[in-house]
Amino acid sequence: MSSADYLQGACVWSGVEIQQNPRWVKVFPPAVLDGIDAAVDKLGEIDWSEVDRDNFPLPGADAFFDDVRDELENGSGMVKIRGLDVSRYSQQQLRRIWYGLGRHLGTPMFQNRRGELMREIKDEGAGVGVKLYGATVDAAGKEFLSSGARTLSPGELRFHTDRCDVVGLLCVRQASEGGVSKLASSATVYNEMRRLRPDLHALLCAPIPRSRFGEEAGGQHVTYDLPVFGVRDGKLTSHFSLTYIENAQLLSGVRRLTGSEHEAIRMMLELAQKHCFEMRFAPGDIQLLNNHVIYHGRTAFKDDVSTGQDRMLMRLWLSVPNSRALPEDHAVLWGDVSGGMPHGGIAQPATPCMS
Repeated sequence: MSSADYLQGACVWSGVEIQQNPRWVKVFPPAVLDGIDAAVDKLGEIDWSEVDRDNFPLPGADAFFDDVRDELENGSGMVKIRGLDVSRYSQQQLRRIWYGLGRHLGTPMFQNRRGELMREIKDEGAGVGVKLYGATVDAAGKEFLSSGARTLSPGELRFHTDRCDVVGLLCVRQASEGGVSKLASSATVYNEMRRLRPDLHALLCAPIPRSRFGEEAGGQHVTYDLPVFGVRDGKLTSHFSLTYIENAQLLSGVRRLTGSEHEAIRMMLELAQKHCFEMRFAPGDIQLLNNHVIYHGRTAFKDDVSTGQDRMLMRLWLSVPNSRALPEDHAVLWGDVSGGMPHGGIAQPATPCMS
């Protein structure tokens, strides 16, 4: 098999390599931090949802944000930004800061059917995630949680991607134990599957049934078909969440996966684990991930409210202006598949869902 059959570039990396060469770690320039303070003071008590590039100006920050976006799209696919001292700001100020930074980086997209553009990721207690996102039962009668419900629990999150170009997380507080971020290059997984088992790799380049369970209201179709791997103009997009594949298998009228397809998914997850690395957030850290080329997961965590170590992250879903063009068959999930166009996010009740 020739090298032309494999994905190329900086998005192909192993966990060992990326830990030794943290080219993806960046630090806010002092001028940008000064600009953030000035913008916060100017905003006063404005609601965070009203923040935009005009009322949250960051003079001289364009080159920094261009560098961040370039690393996300043409580099490793991930960035960790350090330097923001979250202890200096109130919770409302942090929301304004984070949304303002998001508006400078791209276009915030809806994260759920309730129209949330920013979501706090924390343990919200038993039953909250089910109430917000829904649950069903599997073939054995056991409760089956949606992906959104799992996010609001302290449990482990399996490798997955979100429905946006870039998912951004600002760490406000970290748990006393666990809550470790696990990151893997989906481009490396793609290449390794193609090298080791081209037969299984081919199955993940073909449509796999998915469910819209717990995701969006107003959808015309409960399920849709989408490959795990898609390539256009030499660039990968891998959209994957096992929860929605598993849920589709519980529905009547949905094609059942073959034994080989199940094997392909298991191998994909095993390769992600083999080539991943782990990273623990510190308060003030910002993690940005290109969902097209990064799988992310999380270890379980334990909070200790008495010491202020109760994990809380602020999440944004962003469509970025330098995003890649996606394969035409990905319009069922992303909407507009043109490069650089706002796409992704969750369809709202008044918005016709892609069919």
